[in-house]
Amino acid sequence: MTAQDVIRLLDMVPLGQEGGMVKETWKSKKKDHGISEGSAIYYLLTEDSFSHLHRLTGEEVYHFYMGDPVELCELMPDGSTKLTVLGTDLFKGQVPQHVVEGGVWQGSRLKEGGKWALLGTTMCPAYSEKEYEHGNREELLKKYPDAAAYIRKLTGEVKDW
Repeated sequence: MTAQDVIRLLDMVPLGQEGGMVKETWKSKKKDHGISEGSAIYYLLTEDSFSHLHRLTGEEVYHFYMGDPVELCELMPDGSTKLTVLGTDLFKGQVPQHVVEGGVWQGSRLKEGGKWALLGTTMCPAYSEKEYEHGNREELLKKYPDAAAYIRKLTGEVKDW
């Protein structure tokens, strides 16, 4: 199976300024103040794409489904950096599920040498564009100088599918 097969079979579309490919699979019908209580997506990364550093107001739960391991970088409010490898090789410290707290900068890419990975995320409350903040490279470099290598890899122009 190739990334193009996954994109076609799951009817995925580009995820705009964040990068990668996406397909919304669920959005709660129940709403609180006009906002759905939860949503879920499929998310695909390839060797040519990455998830641009961004932050959300709510929690996001990542699920790893198939493909190559993904490096998830979190820039914490206290200035520290947290790296998590999403994947299925538990003996190598990979995890198939991970929660990113609201207000934390996050971005991801395949581990070196990977071709593609299919992930999913679940959010509560549901994703909405007004909850998304796109990371600015220069501002993030000032606040997180120790994470400069990751910031440079996870900011900039995303692949135009």
